[in-house]
Amino acid sequence: MTTMLRVLNRVFLGLVGLVLLVLGGSVLAVGLGAPAPSWWIHHSRHDVLLSDAERTRWRDDGWWWPVVIAVLAVALLLALWWLVAVLRRRRLAEVLVDTGDGEGALLRGRALEDALTEESARVDGVGRAHAHLTGRRSAPEARVRLALEPHVDPGAALHDLTTGALTHARTSAGLASLPAEVRLRGVKHGAERVS
Repeated sequence: MTTMLRVLNRVFLGLVGLVLLVLGGSVLAVGLGAPAPSWWIHHSRHDVLLSDAERTRWRDDGWWWPVVIAVLAVALLLALWWLVAVLRRRRLAEVLVDTGDGEGALLRGRALEDALTEESARVDGVGRAHAHLTGRRSAPEARVRLALEPHVDPGAALHDLTTGALTHARTSAGLASLPAEVRLRGVKHGAERVS
């Protein structure tokens, strides 16, 4: 679901960006004196984008305002749905733990996130850590953010995280795998005044 949403988001943004680039570039080119193509709605750089006749053409028709309001309402609802889908952080509420007896148990997702965060923060050279679980309860995925001290080799920190915290979380929950997306960044220290 997350991958599909990510792909849909990128395709949608790409198409909107392409349409805006073509329209904006065309208006700019015609405005700077380039010859207008035959399909273009204006014929010279001195034409206005919307004349009085074009703006008031459909105003007196009974269907015009309901259609305009309906189209704008649908566009607004789609934009709000897209914004909520992008901003919503899906948090995994529980993880299905294999107990070995065929029954299984449920582990709070927040508890596994907290344990993963605490163990990740203990990796040598990590200033701050944050773990977030997504996916399904039978197949969770981890997103880990690490803030590294300036002297730390990112490869070594990633190796320590993979062989330590992520492996412990996977084995303790009895998971066959725990895919993880790890984001590394440097810790920013404030400037200190030396006198």
